[in-house]
Amino acid sequence: MVYPLIKTIPLSLTDSEGGPTAENVGLANYRAMLDDATLLSALGNTLVFTVVVVLAQSAIGLALAAMLRRWGGYGKALAVVLLTPALLSSLMASYIWSSLYQQDGAINSVLNAIGLGSLRQVWLAEPSTALYAIAVVHVWMSAGLAASIFAAGFRTIPEDMLEAARLDGANRWQVFWKVEWPMLAPSLTVAITLSLLGCLRVLELPLVMAKGGPANATNTLGLQIYRTVFANGEVGYGTALSVLLLAVVTILVTAANALLRRREGRLL
Repeated sequence: MVYPLIKTIPLSLTDSEGGPTAENVGLANYRAMLDDATLLSALGNTLVFTVVVVLAQSAIGLALAAMLRRWGGYGKALAVVLLTPALLSSLMASYIWSSLYQQDGAINSVLNAIGLGSLRQVWLAEPSTALYAIAVVHVWMSAGLAASIFAAGFRTIPEDMLEAARLDGANRWQVFWKVEWPMLAPSLTVAITLSLLGCLRVLELPLVMAKGGPANATNTLGLQIYRTVFANGEVGYGTALSVLLLAVVTILVTAANALLRRREGRLL
């Protein structure tokens, strides 16, 4: 891992096309990013995708974990079911959901059957819905993992604290908000950090489900790198983009982790 990382920087300073020779072009690849409108769109799509997935995955994972906690023995069986999507490859999940999203697919059929036919869409062919449709798939695959993280956090909460809150007259919502939610701070840190790492580097789902389209609406930074290197053969520029991706991931994950750790210190 370390050797390719070290070699990335000097390679990003060349005009390499993948062959044995390459000319050093200094910072030309990095300057070219400033005039690359497609790159700006890809970065924006990546950030929107990340925000939507992180928020939805965390909220759904927390709700599922709370449900598992209250269902006792049945919760263990349900936990296995919830983790099943995470065991699928992104390729398989892409094909499954692409079928569901088709014009005559299951999603539109259900909408039509319940009287919401006006909401039918060609989900992956509309720029306004394609990115969010792919985000749904990512949440479907990862919410079970988030639920497992929060479920582990719930198990660390001392039962006597919960009992004391109930004896003081707190209802279920007050017990959650005043006792459980603050105690889940470490679990939230782990869940959001892992989610950020997965979302910022997303590639397979937009590549297989929409090929970055329509009109680059699902083109992410990871997909932009893939296209630049493997479709266009611009290895030097693509490597510079990978350095940018590494910087974005490092900055955002480090900042989020620092803020969440500080929050843990205040609550615990």
